[in-house]
Amino acid sequence: MNYENTRVSRSIQTYAMVSTALMTAVTCILAPLSVPIGPVPISFTNLAIYLSLYLLDWKRGTLSYFLYLLIGFAGLPVFSGFTGGVAKLAGPTGGYIVGFIPMAIIAGIVIDHCQKRWIQLLGMIVGTAICYALGTAWFCMQAGYTVSAALAVCVFPFIPADLIKMLIAMTIGPEIRKRVGSAIQ
Repeated sequence: MNYENTRVSRSIQTYAMVSTALMTAVTCILAPLSVPIGPVPISFTNLAIYLSLYLLDWKRGTLSYFLYLLIGFAGLPVFSGFTGGVAKLAGPTGGYIVGFIPMAIIAGIVIDHCQKRWIQLLGMIVGTAICYALGTAWFCMQAGYTVSAALAVCVFPFIPADLIKMLIAMTIGPEIRKRVGSAIQ
């Protein structure tokens, strides 16, 4: 009986590591794709994070993003516009890249603990607002913008697309998780 428990435990651990690595890879693929609309591009990073939170849990989803961040920090071109390195993190948009960590934690905890879709959406909105706040504060310090000017170029243009990304993740994330779950059983 002990052998069987150990085998099942190892299988679960292996699945957790593989799924976390897979979502890190998905983020590395989606995040560099961006639409340059000004000093801050529209990227698919937050879509990858939202999907990770639905497919994993908040801890592994956040770990997945953190691994992506380390890959970019090391210089691989996984940040928006196929960039990477310390200079990108220290630059004007670095606060948004780092701000995705609390976004993942907040949205992930809400997604994990609340089954009502509107509460999950609210969790993603609050997490994203915190990311916006951190990123905008950093942007103002680095680029010398006023808060109102930074909001005009770094936040307001992104709200509609970010809401669409949240709705996409809410729609396909649970469905993918359900199908993956039934495939492994």
